[in-house]
Amino acid sequence: MSVTSKGPQLAVLPTAAEQEIRPKAQILQPSGWPMPKGYANGMAAEGRIVVTGGVIGWDAEERLADGFVAQVRQTLSNIAAILAEAGARPEHLVRLTWYVVDMDEYLANLKELGRAYREVFGAHYPAMALVQVVRLVEKAARVEIEATAVVPR
Repeated sequence: MSVTSKGPQLAVLPTAAEQEIRPKAQILQPSGWPMPKGYANGMAAEGRIVVTGGVIGWDAEERLADGFVAQVRQTLSNIAAILAEAGARPEHLVRLTWYVVDMDEYLANLKELGRAYREVFGAHYPAMALVQVVRLVEKAARVEIEATAVVPR
């Protein structure tokens, strides 16, 4: 038996200060298109643009994490650290471009990748592109990601 509440629905509204720091990005979803899973078709935002170079999954001592998912997690953490230097947060991301050396490796690890992504960036899904490349500059790197964020003024 299920119980359905007929009472009023409550919502927690952001304070004025919280609204000031929230991203003012708009998800672009054309009418009639299927909803994408884990990314947005497009984003529009106003503010200060923050971009990263190609970021890979190594630590401050330039040691690559062991394995594809571990490299992705470290790459995402590295991007979050770069964003923080600019006063940006993961929810300010409007675009990610992923370069992987093995598309099958990416597809075989979708659940683990989703978990790692949400641990670092939360449930914010900007526009994304995924490209398979022959190799990356660091031969042992399995993934490289470029990020673009827009910080509200």
